[in-house]
Amino acid sequence: MFGSSTKDVPEVRCVPRHIAIIMDGNGRWAKKRFLPRVAGHKKGLDTVREIVTTCKEMGVEYLTLFAFSTENWRRPPDEVSFLMDLFIRALENEVSKLHANNIRLRVLGTRERFSPALAERIQAAEDKTAGNDGLVLSIAADYGGRWDVLNAVNGLIADGVSEITEENLASRLSTHWAPEPDLFIRTGGEQRISNFLLWQLAYSELYFTDLLWPDFNRAALDQALDSYRSRERRFGRTSEQLPEQQRRN
Repeated sequence: MFGSSTKDVPEVRCVPRHIAIIMDGNGRWAKKRFLPRVAGHKKGLDTVREIVTTCKEMGVEYLTLFAFSTENWRRPPDEVSFLMDLFIRALENEVSKLHANNIRLRVLGTRERFSPALAERIQAAEDKTAGNDGLVLSIAADYGGRWDVLNAVNGLIADGVSEITEENLASRLSTHWAPEPDLFIRTGGEQRISNFLLWQLAYSELYFTDLLWPDFNRAALDQALDSYRSRERRFGRTSEQLPEQQRRN
């Protein structure tokens, strides 16, 4: 298990080891073009492909994308149905490509409300790519940060753990096998975390852009990384305590 940023100071790299992204703005992208919202979700999948490829080329080790939250079930039923179908089609069409590029796929979330067909495809995709040791692509679907923490706590209680600590709770989170995100990106102009990786984002650098997700590309990711590199990652320390190369004047 990786260490906690509140316990130990993580290594600071020029390229984030772990990037987490809320992919916001698909529906608004479509609406601006007088298209149905589902057209934005289709276009957004193209952006996912580009960003996954770019992160792999840059040396990012973990990429976590927020695709569908526990609250997104409140959306119109026809849109939810389309998103579930799109997820199935994406798994059918993309997993072989991910596998061929040594990318491991993980899906975060409950899966309890998914159809049996979708749940089976998720499991098959995870099994197919389980041996890959390149970029780890995590898709958060029917995921919520509060659910993640509560699920971890309830698991500890069920196992009879008498004292809940930061270490044993973190070991039960859905991302226990990954380092905490170095960089969090949200597209679409909103500036909130929206119940995503609440525990894990404690010391992540936050980056918000007005670009809608279908318009987010390699150049936009480069801008996010430039912003990331301009930050002093102090983790509670003063600037004077940082190595010279990590200080920002």
